[in-house]
Amino acid sequence: MAIDKVKEYFREYGMEERVQEFDVSSATVELAAAALHCEPQRIAKTLSFMVENEAVLIVAAGDAKIDNPKYKAEFGKKAKMLSPIEVETLVGHAVGGVCPFAVNEGIKVYLDVSLRRFDTVFPACGSSNSAIELTIAELEKYSGYAKWVDVCKGYQDDSV
Repeated sequence: MAIDKVKEYFREYGMEERVQEFDVSSATVELAAAALHCEPQRIAKTLSFMVENEAVLIVAAGDAKIDNPKYKAEFGKKAKMLSPIEVETLVGHAVGGVCPFAVNEGIKVYLDVSLRRFDTVFPACGSSNSAIELTIAELEKYSGYAKWVDVCKGYQDDSV
């Protein structure tokens, strides 16, 4: 299972015990927020797209939505999300547990600026009932991100 790959990944850093598993689903922003007892915007959702025949991941705040003009300006083409089968095959995690950790080789990870307003966020850990709380600096370190991007809308910069 993908969660085992993620736990193994975090074990290398002595952080495996920080991976949380729930008795309930955390497959959506709302379910994850309920499982974690936190605000939905602090869920770091990982979205999967196809750019130039390569899968890429964009990690964004739970209340952010992809802004097509911003996305096109950043990546040079219209946003095209991967199908659930493509996500599992290309990224290595199933929809509901997609995260930027322990992904398949060659996957680029981008962090959206919508996350910067929080001290800590909660990305999934490879399953539909898992998460880890990370500071933004930890998210940068462990996601192996390529760069910060500004491709979302719908979030409030002044809400925390």
